[in-house]
Amino acid sequence: MAKEIAIGKRAKISEAQQYMILSVLGASIVLGAAISLTVNFVNHIIFNAKVIAAEEESIASYSDVIKTTGVCEKPKGSTYTQEELKKCNPDAIEASQIPGTLRANVLLTLAANEALNSVPKEGNSACQNSSTGKQYTYKELSEMYNNAKTAQELNNASQLIKSCSALRVIPDALPAYYNEEALLASLNKLFNESDWTPESLSPGGSSGGSKAVNGLNPLSVNLSVEADTAVTMSVLNNIERSIREFDIGRASIEWKDNNTLSLQAQSNAYYMNPSSITERDTTIKVEDKKK
Repeated sequence: MAKEIAIGKRAKISEAQQYMILSVLGASIVLGAAISLTVNFVNHIIFNAKVIAAEEESIASYSDVIKTTGVCEKPKGSTYTQEELKKCNPDAIEASQIPGTLRANVLLTLAANEALNSVPKEGNSACQNSSTGKQYTYKELSEMYNNAKTAQELNNASQLIKSCSALRVIPDALPAYYNEEALLASLNKLFNESDWTPESLSPGGSSGGSKAVNGLNPLSVNLSVEADTAVTMSVLNNIERSIREFDIGRASIEWKDNNTLSLQAQSNAYYMNPSSITERDTTIKVEDKKK
């Protein structure tokens, strides 16, 4: 009888041990799952935080570009909201509404520069005021821009400011694209102002062996002048005074009979590629693995 009781006790103890082992095993599984879920949840939070930070940085960068260029009025906060961007109409914004921006400085400062405005503009018939028969002054163009009632009127006034004010000398001084015909036309005008007609004009190639420097792309042209001393010197003086840069790299001068001076030269003019904003893509990873 005592033996049977002992066997029963052992069986109960063994059964209790099994329950305990199963309980510990179950608790371990639950704890492991909880830890795994917690780590995954923390990683998810960190990843979302990185995405939100990158998004905020992108929004701030885009907002800074818009504010600096003057495409829209300045936002109420530090960045533009969707509503502010939807209401933004660049053609309906006056320069006085965007002080300190690139657009305002161009329209109010550069366009009104008297020294640059002194360059002749008679070649553009659109710059003539039909009511007065004279060329538009910057004051008239500015009033036309500020008094515009519709987006179309504002756009037309903006185009006139670009074509008929000091701004027009920018593409003349440094064109935004490769154009041999325009270069030769500029040279021909300088020759005509010197009372000399060249027998021929020829480009010297896109670069003449030179490389682009500081974003400036060289455009080579061959100069050939053979005339009396006064005419040849007049050609050189007008080239020197030209608003477009002509950088003479090689030249030879020869005196000939009858007070004739012969000039052979290779010169570089320059043009610049259009400027643009470069967008970049950023890859955000959940975890940076170190090799």
